Amino acid sequence: MQDSRRAVVIEDEDDIRTLVATVLEQAGFAVSTAANGAEGLERVRETDPVVTTLDVHMPGMDGFETARRIRAISPTYLLMLSARTEEIDALQGLEAGADDYIGKPFRPRELRARVEAMLRRPRGHTLAPRGAGHGAPPEEQQWLEHRGLRLNRVMRIAVLDGHELDLTRSEFDLLADLLAAGRRVRPKTELALMLRGDAFTGSEFVSDSDARAIEVHMANLRRKLGEVASRPRWIETVRGIGYRLTADG
Repeated sequence: MQDSRRAVVIEDEDDIRTLVATVLEQAGFAVSTAANGAEGLERVRETDPVVTTLDVHMPGMDGFETARRIRAISPTYLLMLSARTEEIDALQGLEAGADDYIGKPFRPRELRARVEAMLRRPRGHTLAPRGAGHGAPPEEQQWLEHRGLRLNRVMRIAVLDGHELDLTRSEFDLLADLLAAGRRVRPKTELALMLRGDAFTGSEFVSDSDARAIEVHMANLRRKLGEVASRPRWIETVRGIGYRLTADG
């Protein structure tokens, strides 16, 4: 088993905790479990997991606060678990730093597929070395730029007016996708599939919850960029469809 295949399951319900742990173990993870947020935070500190699943409603420290505290100390992939009738909880989880969410009840195959999709996306980011430019390694030359906003997919860094942006993994991937697309409109459905790690063929199902999650990520991204949707400097909303870059100038 690879050392990197470590996971933490934070869930107060015994049967769900056991189910999630079993699914992850069958996927090749060494799993640590916790019954509450405080204990789960300690498990993350101790084991440095690549994946952490986190229930929304727990006694004591709830899932939102636990997510914020985990995100402050770890780049672990965060997958929130939320009842399907409580979609707002999942959206708040994304705002707290989660990378994805899955509704309860869930199918084990769906849980495993979501985890594997997250693993196909790069984990964390590194700071850009100084001196990028002529004669620099290829990854230092792979910058996307738009109106003072620069992003390097290989080094996982986004810079605005010389200052590094503190983006979640999903925010970074959305920004990278939009910068690469330029003025071409990126529908919410395709962006949702991109975050899942799925290719767009036209037959995939994207729920309203998935589309709403893209809106939440975009709102958080805009807040960090310091722009508002009504007066965009970098990202335009194409009403009823999706998003694209603003025109140059």
